[in-house]
Amino acid sequence: MRIALAADELTGVAQALPGELRTRGHEPILHGAYSERERSDWAWASELAARDVAEGRAEQAIVACWTGTGASIAANKVPGIRAALCADAQTAEGARRWNDANVLALSLRATSHAELAEILDAWLGSRPSDEPTDLENVEHLTEIERGVA
Repeated sequence: MRIALAADELTGVAQALPGELRTRGHEPILHGAYSERERSDWAWASELAARDVAEGRAEQAIVACWTGTGASIAANKVPGIRAALCADAQTAEGARRWNDANVLALSLRATSHAELAEILDAWLGSRPSDEPTDLENVEHLTEIERGVA
């Protein structure tokens, strides 16, 4: 799977992320601090990764900044994106299952290497729910985004 990857600095788990994705058989598309041609600030880098998902160049994205909050907010401004800031495997699995989240946001400050592995395994190993209530909730997010709710 192609996964857009953005970080505003190569600190903490940011350095490990591309390798972790490749080890799991995924192809990272690198943005922000991973690319010398792009602005590395969290808002710009996260937007580019989210646009890769929204425009079909990637199936998912992972965005990261010091707390993960700014990266998540920036990604969520792109139509069609459902970014979730996840600090543990259970939250990551739930975000994929119940919210059909397509962008994982991480904190470079708070995520350990052990937690990163657990979060990635949960995120990448989970699938969106096909339960009617869950599907209706995700569809309602699209309605809210379009201003028809």
